[in-house]
Amino acid sequence: MSFIPQKRLSLGDYINYTLVTLISLMCLAPFLYVVSVSLTDPEVYVPFKFNIIPEKFSLDSYMYLLSTNSFLSALKNTIYITIVGTILNIVVTFTMAYGLSRKSLPGRTIILYAVVFTLVFNPGIVPNYLLVQGLGLINNHWSLILVALTNAWSLIIIKSFIEALPYELEEAARIDGCNDIGVFLRIIIPLSKPAIATFTLFFAVAHWNTYFNALIYLTDSSMWTLQVLIKTLVIDSGSNAIGQAGATGDQAALPQETIRMASIVLAILPILVVYPFLQKYFAKGVMLGSVKG
Repeated sequence: MSFIPQKRLSLGDYINYTLVTLISLMCLAPFLYVVSVSLTDPEVYVPFKFNIIPEKFSLDSYMYLLSTNSFLSALKNTIYITIVGTILNIVVTFTMAYGLSRKSLPGRTIILYAVVFTLVFNPGIVPNYLLVQGLGLINNHWSLILVALTNAWSLIIIKSFIEALPYELEEAARIDGCNDIGVFLRIIIPLSKPAIATFTLFFAVAHWNTYFNALIYLTDSSMWTLQVLIKTLVIDSGSNAIGQAGATGDQAALPQETIRMASIVLAILPILVVYPFLQKYFAKGVMLGSVKG
């Protein structure tokens, strides 16, 4: 039996591993604190006391949040925007990127210049707000979806990815009688699963974390997204933000800090649950467009 000699770690390796471990713990500590406070029983909660493991576990804060109309409404709004927005993002971005990858497209160069132009110049907040207002989308969830159907960076990356796919497959499909739509649906889309999974995650996270646009376009609290509601809870210390409807006397007496921390955990949890299912595609997709064969 032969043994493969293992490389001995140098002093520099030990220093690097130690630094990386310490930095990882520093990044993880705030999250652990948030989870710990959210799970701490209100009877033993002490403000500003750092505990990795709660002295006494309790789900009262979570039960309270999930029983309030305001939080459930914000959660429903966020889920709707994320699902609809992500689907439209994928459809619009991939169809436009496929069109721009075809050199026979009339006006292709002008469109590409227009796309790149938006990477350098942005109209700003006021023109965007006037556009949304002119379209009658104030206090409408479509104001968060239509203004973010795609972006220049995603278009350029996906266009480069499609151009790197073997052209022989497209030629074979056309010989079999496929038109442009057939090539796109039967060749490009099946080969683009890593790209689709990666950008689905990117777009979904962006929609789920939508904050600034929701803050300026949605003035009706019933239309708020989860991030705007959490901002009101955490930054504005708005104890009435989630309402008292349906709360018992014990629930109304819950510490505001545990409720804030529970709301943060609930906002992060869906992305943490979805990511492992897309991780294998995400690992392949992070290098999209970096190498063109």
